[in-house]
Formats: sequence, C-alpha cells, structure tokens
Amino acid sequence: MKKNLLILFLLISHTYTDLSAQALSDRKVTLKTMITVNDYFMKKYADSSAPSSSSGKTRPSNIWTRGVYYEGLMELYTISPRKDYYNYAYNWATFHKWELRNGTTTRNADDQCCGQTYIDLYRIHPSPEKIKNIKLSIDKVVDSPQVNDWWWIDAIQMAMPVYAKLGKTLNDQKYFDKMWEMYSYTRNQQGDHGMYNPKDALWWRDQDFDPPYKEPNGANCYWSRGNGWVYAALVRVLKEIPTSEKHHNDYVNDFLAMSKALGACQREDGFWNVSLHDPTNFGGKETSGTALFIYGMAWGISNGYLNKKEYLPIVTKAWSALVKYAVHPDGFLGYVQGTGKEPKDGQPVTYNSLPDFEDYGVGCFLLAGTEVYKMK
Repeated sequence: MKKNLLILFLLISHTYTDLSAQALSDRKVTLKTMITVNDYFMKKYADSSAPSSSSGKTRPSNIWTRGVYYEGLMELYTISPRKDYYNYAYNWATFHKWELRNGTTTRNADDQCCGQTYIDLYRIHPSPEKIKNIKLSIDKVVDSPQVNDWWWIDAIQMAMPVYAKLGKTLNDQKYFDKMWEMYSYTRNQQGDHGMYNPKDALWWRDQDFDPPYKEPNGANCYWSRGNGWVYAALVRVLKEIPTSEKHHNDYVNDFLAMSKALGACQREDGFWNVSLHDPTNFGGKETSGTALFIYGMAWGISNGYLNKKEYLPIVTKAWSALVKYAVHPDGFLGYVQGTGKEPKDGQPVTYNSLPDFEDYGVGCFLLAGTEVYKMK
C-alpha cells in the first residue's frame, strides 16, 4: 500500500513539474518573441532622437506614433528591466527636453501622448523636470471649461492615461475629475449621438462615421484600431485610479461591455478585421487592433474583471495568431494597418507590407505580449 502511494505521489509530482515547466516555457517563448520584435525596432531606429520618417512623411519622434511605442517598451521593461530599454526611452525624452511636440500650450492629445512615458520615467527616478512640461500642458486643460478636445476616439488613448497617471503620481483628484468630464463628453455628446453606441458597445471613430453613415454591408462603421485605442485606454486608466474613485465603476462597465462585443467579432483565425462589423470592407488579418484587444482582455483576466473560461480561449487564439502569422523571423511585424481613421486607410495590409510608421504597431504588440506574459 505504501509503495503504491509513493508511486502515485511521484507520478503526480512529475506531472505537476512537467506542467509547470511547460507553463514557464510558454512565458519564456512569449518574452523571447517580444524581445525579437523590439530588438528589430531598436536596431532599425537606433537613434531615438531622429524624426519619425516613412513613406514621405516626417514627424518629430515625440509624436503619438512613437509615444505609443514607448508605452509598450515601458511595459516590456516591467518584466525585462534591461538597461538598454531604459536608456532608449530616457535618451529619447532628454533629447526632446521632456517637451511636447507643440509645447506646453498644446491641448492636442497626439502631442500629449509622450507624457505617459515621461511620467513612467519620473516614477523610476523622480526629478521635477521630467513631468514639468506635461503637467503644465494638462493643467492648462484642467483649468479651462472646455471638454471637447477628444473629438476623435484615438485621442482617448493618447491623452486620458496621462490624466490618470498624474492624478495618481501627484495624489490630486482634479486630474481624475477632468479626465471623466472629457471622456464622458466624447462618449455621450460629441457629434450628434456621442461616439459610443451602447447598443453595440462599440465606438464610432469620429462624427464622420455617425449614423446615417454605413459600411458597404449596411452595418455601422466600427474601426478596429479606433476601438482598440479606447479599450487600451480604459485598461491604462483602471491600472492607475483607486477602486474608490467615483467613476471607477463607470470605466469598468464600459470595459466589460466592450469586451463582450469585441469577443463576438473575433475572426476564426484569431485576428480581428479592420472593420469590426463588415468583414467584406478590406477584410483580413490586422495586427494593431488585434494586439490592443489582447492587451485589454489579458489584463481583464489577470485582474478578475473577465471570466477566464470565457476569455482565455479568445486571448490564446489571438496571441497565437499574431505570433504565427504576423511576426517575421527577424522581428518585423506584418499585417499592421498604416495610419488613418477607417478600414480603407493604410491599405494594403499584408504580411510583407510596411506601414507608413512602424513604431505604434510595435508598441501595441509589446502591450499585448506583456499582459499575456503576466496573465494569471
């Protein structure tokens, strides 16, 4: 009897060890994939101060496309704190003197996106100059009555987390309050209907796509990456604000509703189409929106907001699809839609197509991978 029990114990222990090793191996593969993608980018764009330039367009490297990349890099840094990652972000910020593209008077969310990384770097090694300019810019908005700055939904991701991060870092409720005023205005009042459709739990990109605008198949136009921006912003805000914050549950409710709606839109191959309700309008694999949805759902699972049994298969299928179909052996990311605001922009989207700017696609991928790595 004792011998049988010992054999059973050894079998169970061996099985548990194998399962644990497999899980650890999977996390190692996830991290290795992210490192490959990021190393490709850092090697190609070794000079972090150089302007973002592609397909005839040139922008200073503290514009939103690069700001989104650094959001992803700083998340990768939380699980792989390599000195070269920190230096790449720090050198970029110091080159720009911790400044915004159009200075501290700007109210433009695209200009303010870089502030997310400035604040992250401040938290690692606090010194006033790191957040001086982003605080001045946001304070000008907070101190004014205007609330309609975020008239396009991409702006919600570019700027809203800055308010949340400042509110937490400085322990100041005024940032949370203004953030809600601006978010709720875009959600409920911008344009003729507000940008959020509670019936479908998805967002129109801007008022150009409000009803009566329809996709070719007669459905509402819900752009994948645009909804991904909002979804990611909700996560980045919920990471910062306390559960006691008066609008915490409002953000959670929108996150939950969007999660359900997005889960229902997933393609059989794991990706999402650029048009969430019309697969015939430039249908096909697309990396950036897919990565942002993975980011949100993986975080939601880990933090108890989403049912693991329901959402883990969605995340697993999506992440596996990105790794299998989008990641090139050298780290280049395929199927990234170029900049724009609707399904027809940035086309064609293929395995080998180079988007007009590579940085934000990599940032989205790193956000997704980091949360997959952390997923409980």
